[in-house]
Amino acid sequence: MVTVRPSVFEDVPTQRELWKLAFGDSDAYIDNFYRTYYRPERVVVLEEEGAVCSMTAWFDTTFVVPGQGEYRAAYLYAVATHPDCRGRGLAGELLAGADEFFRGLGIPAVTTVPAEPSLHNFFGANGFRECFRVLESYQYREELEKLSPANALRPASVEEYGQVREQLLADIPHIAYPEDALAYQAGCCALGDGGLFVGDTPAGPMCLCAERADGELVMMKEFLCPRQRSLQDMARIWLDFQRIAPARRWQVRQPRSLEWSVGVNEDLGKFAMLKWLDSAMEKSWNWDTVGYLGLAFD
Repeated sequence: MVTVRPSVFEDVPTQRELWKLAFGDSDAYIDNFYRTYYRPERVVVLEEEGAVCSMTAWFDTTFVVPGQGEYRAAYLYAVATHPDCRGRGLAGELLAGADEFFRGLGIPAVTTVPAEPSLHNFFGANGFRECFRVLESYQYREELEKLSPANALRPASVEEYGQVREQLLADIPHIAYPEDALAYQAGCCALGDGGLFVGDTPAGPMCLCAERADGELVMMKEFLCPRQRSLQDMARIWLDFQRIAPARRWQVRQPRSLEWSVGVNEDLGKFAMLKWLDSAMEKSWNWDTVGYLGLAFD
């Protein structure tokens, strides 16, 4: 018999085992989730014959659509099935059961960031559609060494980062994160000498989330700044990367091009997906809308 249910504290050892088997993350990385964000109801599990075979964590976020409204949205994270149980459709059953759980909480939307391109097809077969896109670019140490740094970025608290982030994203559809979700991200950053940063430019505030991927690469998982900044200002801000998160190269994610043009931009790659659990929203939603999810906890 298969049952999908919210987790209980007694499930945690099994959850941790599934997480490690699926993603290969360190104990310290997994500890951060259970220390900063976990509550039993924030993980949904699939149980078969009394054994937990599949799980997903979820973040309680808000989908902010300017001029339309704000919608509670469950961001699925760490969707995992035990290797011995794969190929039997259990992940699909888990997602369907999670949908019912979210409906019971009055949550009208679900988002997720597929871990690899092939998983876009899997989630697409389970009701998700493309919605959230991202512009990805790289900066290299050799290029940045030619200029003088701006020294504009400084470490930020979770609260300050969240406030600046919402200010910068106020006019585009985006996912807003509560402070405990941002605290989880800050913990992930701290494991590899990264962090949450804010700063000021002549055109206004900016914010940056830096997380180390390896010794050579730092992921700037989110870089938000005013639209009206000059290219000279931008060049000097790039130089702060070496100061706050030394590396050979930096992967930079932004919501849009330098102009933040409105609408579908061919430079924006597929990133995250959306499923409306509310049938009225599903019918009325304009699927040409480009949203920004930003902080994928990948």
